[in-house]
Amino acid sequence: MQLVVLIKQTFDTEEKIELVGGAVAEDGVKFIMNPYDEYALEEALRLREAHGGSVTVVSCGGGRAAETLRTALAMGADEAVLIAQDGLPDDGSAVAAALSAAVRDLQPDLVLAGLFAVDRGAGSVALQVAERLGLPSASAVLKLTVEDGGAGAGDASNGRNSGESGGPSSPSGAAWGGGSGKFAVAERDTEWGVETVQVPLPALVTAQQGLNEPRYPSLPGIMKAKRKPLRQLDAAALGLGAADFAPRTERVALLPPPVRAAGRKLSGTPAEQADQLAALLQSEAKLF
Repeated sequence: MQLVVLIKQTFDTEEKIELVGGAVAEDGVKFIMNPYDEYALEEALRLREAHGGSVTVVSCGGGRAAETLRTALAMGADEAVLIAQDGLPDDGSAVAAALSAAVRDLQPDLVLAGLFAVDRGAGSVALQVAERLGLPSASAVLKLTVEDGGAGAGDASNGRNSGESGGPSSPSGAAWGGGSGKFAVAERDTEWGVETVQVPLPALVTAQQGLNEPRYPSLPGIMKAKRKPLRQLDAAALGLGAADFAPRTERVALLPPPVRAAGRKLSGTPAEQADQLAALLQSEAKLF
């Protein structure tokens, strides 16, 4: 199997985030692989161990993202691709366009990504990649197997439709043509419980916490990572122009949460306190 994992470099989840001039201060901050992408990478490595093939990790970011890709190579990935984000809009759609172009060239059997990135939390880039490439997809996967043959894409054990929000999608087919005859069977986390779905390969899945326990890079793996290929590309190398990166969103402002106010003690009888509380919820908390 040819497996591709989409990876993003994010702030260490234990770092203290500070805003300077309306932007997040990055001086002295530790960056790591997005934790949800670690689950996706670990699952790709396990699938390679079971079915053979190769694992390619792809990221869109600045030069420092190469460190995270080297970590992925040390964990066991075979090669890496870094797409320079310099000059691209700060927009998920632009990143998805760049990732889609790189994935299309690789023509994988399965694309894996984290459910969302802990720095933004939108959870949309991977699914935009699936849409751009015409790949069926399943999100928030808790268990994943690949099997030969099957009844068809999007078959859910509880009978729900495949087009529901966050569920499996079944576009007309990948840009690189015919299917492999294999199917991914995924158990996915939903608001109504665990749902089992089946999608034909090539496909894209996003990993939820609990899918597996990511491995640590070993010393031999770290040494081997130095010799593994890491290609660096830009928009021109992907055959993309300014029109391909038209932003769909705009960040207007980035503000810290308001300082938590001190508690307030209400006096009077229980009925009077209830009236005061209702008035405060309406006038200050703006709850109704």
